[in-house]
Amino acid sequence: MARERHPAAFTRREAIAGAGACLGFGARAATASTLLVTHPAGLAHDMGPSHVERPERLHAILRALDDARFPDLLRAEAPLAAQEALLRAHSSEHLARLAKSAPSEGYARIDPDVAMNGATHEAALRAAGGALAAVDAVMRADAKNAFVAMRPPGHHATHDTPMGFCFFNNAAMAALHARAAHGASRVAIVDFDVHHGNGVQEIFWSDRNVLYASTHQMPLYPGTGAVSETGAHNTIVNAPLAKGDGGAQFREALASRILPRVDAFSPDLIILCAGFDAHLHDPLGGLRFVAEDFRDVTLRVMEIAARRCKGRIVSLLEGGYRPEDLARSVAAHVGALMEA
Repeated sequence: MARERHPAAFTRREAIAGAGACLGFGARAATASTLLVTHPAGLAHDMGPSHVERPERLHAILRALDDARFPDLLRAEAPLAAQEALLRAHSSEHLARLAKSAPSEGYARIDPDVAMNGATHEAALRAAGGALAAVDAVMRADAKNAFVAMRPPGHHATHDTPMGFCFFNNAAMAALHARAAHGASRVAIVDFDVHHGNGVQEIFWSDRNVLYASTHQMPLYPGTGAVSETGAHNTIVNAPLAKGDGGAQFREALASRILPRVDAFSPDLIILCAGFDAHLHDPLGGLRFVAEDFRDVTLRVMEIAARRCKGRIVSLLEGGYRPEDLARSVAAHVGALMEA
């Protein structure tokens, strides 16, 4: 696969001069702090008419983040992820199976939760590539932080297996790319999806240089994420929440377990697995968050990022399956990021 130049990899000077205008940077790069990365391929991926992980999720987000409402967002299209980056997190067999499974028409069922249509493979490659482009932009200070609005999501995908609506583990690839391409010594991944990110945990179980910290409902799919799961080097932090818990319990888990560990880890970059399915109206979870809770966690993480890593945050869309609530929650999240 030919390597594309990441659209977010243009320097601030190029962006201001106009060389990056076609990528959505333009002259605003001088003052704007938040980059939005997306691509139309994320709208074409479809797993079937009754599947909850459907294109309308991204349509709703992009309507909420349109130019009229968020005129100061930097904008860039997600490139295809390079093979080299994919192989940092996944086996060659995994990549080959997905490439071969892509159907020319209709749907190819991978497991009861995961299916592909003809657009899925490109969408998954661009979701991964968008995460890499966001890391490039933030690590090079072309943007202070970034939100990648792409689907399919990624935090359930393991080294060898797509699962839970996920094909490639975008957060894992982003963390490994930050280390390989930008010399980051330590990366923290904070996950507030209602479901535990088993794939991220598995990939970094024995890695002392990546901290994975998750709040999630338990018991719930995929069944991992107990407090006792701490990794080979005590760099896994799980703070499960009970069905019915809301913002107060979420903030307590953040304050007592998650954020102190992230702060003490002193990361060079913070990646957010930004799932919004803990919302009280979401059909797949039983937590009771509201949009303000997602804004609150964003601001709390930003405080640590400002202190430890020059504000560098890359946020990646994970879950959230009621489009209207997803859109409001994402708008609250991105609005907070733009306060950097």
